[in-house]
Amino acid sequence: MESASQLKPTPVIYGELLNISTNYSNASFTSKAEVRDSNLAFQVGLAVTLALITFATTLSNAFVIATIYQSRKLHTPANFLIASLAVTDLLVSILVMPISALYTVSHTWTLGQVVCDIWLSSDITCCTASILHLCVIALDRYWAITDAVEYAKKRTPARAAGMIATAWVIAISISLPPFFWRQVKAEEVTSCNVNTDHIFYTIYSTFGAFYIPTLLLIALYGRIYVEARKRILKQSHNKPGKRLTSAHLITNSPGSVASTTSLNYGTNDTSSCDTTSSVNVSQVKVTVSDALLEKKRISAARERKATKTLGIILGAYIVCWLPFFIYTLLVPVCESCFHLELFDIFTWLGYLNSLINPIIYTMSNEDFKQAFHKLIRFRCCRA
Repeated sequence: MESASQLKPTPVIYGELLNISTNYSNASFTSKAEVRDSNLAFQVGLAVTLALITFATTLSNAFVIATIYQSRKLHTPANFLIASLAVTDLLVSILVMPISALYTVSHTWTLGQVVCDIWLSSDITCCTASILHLCVIALDRYWAITDAVEYAKKRTPARAAGMIATAWVIAISISLPPFFWRQVKAEEVTSCNVNTDHIFYTIYSTFGAFYIPTLLLIALYGRIYVEARKRILKQSHNKPGKRLTSAHLITNSPGSVASTTSLNYGTNDTSSCDTTSSVNVSQVKVTVSDALLEKKRISAARERKATKTLGIILGAYIVCWLPFFIYTLLVPVCESCFHLELFDIFTWLGYLNSLINPIIYTMSNEDFKQAFHKLIRFRCCRA
């Protein structure tokens, strides 16, 4: 059996144990410092990115509003709807996105219960109103194409205001119910999220804010595309030949009589006066036909462009908001499926739609482009 003195650690062993402990502590401290630095760098990068998105959304929508306000040519009921959409997206960028950026970066709510309630209510209301504005614009476009003559009489600023008010009423009715079961917490609030315990409200809000409007948009866009296609094909079938548009009649030339006869069937060349008269009539007919043909061509081009623009808006809207609303319906059923980072990505993808809308409208509409460039030149000259 070994003696007690043999079991005692020697000073050398003490030293080795101390070195091992010190090295482990240093390595642990270095590892934690590196993790902290990397987290800080990620948070700074994320904060800058979200701030740039928020600023770009504010600036682009403000420019759309200013462009419509400055240009009298854009003071139409259809453009009033676009201006209202820009106002709604501007509210998203001012009331919702800055606080959301702060919460996304810190992952801790520090602004209290009252600000949390106001922010959530603003988020639901403004984002839903933005989505419903797309429906209102599509509905206006659908009526303008399918019932052009009658709707032209009804397409007034008052009617546009009524459609805008309806969109806001529906949006508010979707955002209000959570206030009725809001629980005031005695302890400090560290998180701010919509309560998903009420599954019926989740279904009501998601269907009212996204799924029903999306089905309506798809149906309206389908009908608009079919009607626009019919018009374009009809105009191309009725288009006169190039012979008429390229004809040039010269009254004093020797070949003027022959030219007149070939264009006006059934005319009698009884006198030089009649011949001159028929030449003038022919010239008038050629001019009118050219004008009508040009008008039809411009109209068809506008129909194509407007339909294409609406399709791009619809596609961008679905790409931006579909992941968020699928995830929102999935989380109450599958709690283990919730991941905060994924939820933040889908939320900001939805906010991105408020930046895309004004870009699409200004880039695809020639009137907007011209008015926008005029506004930029005006601001630069004043500066």
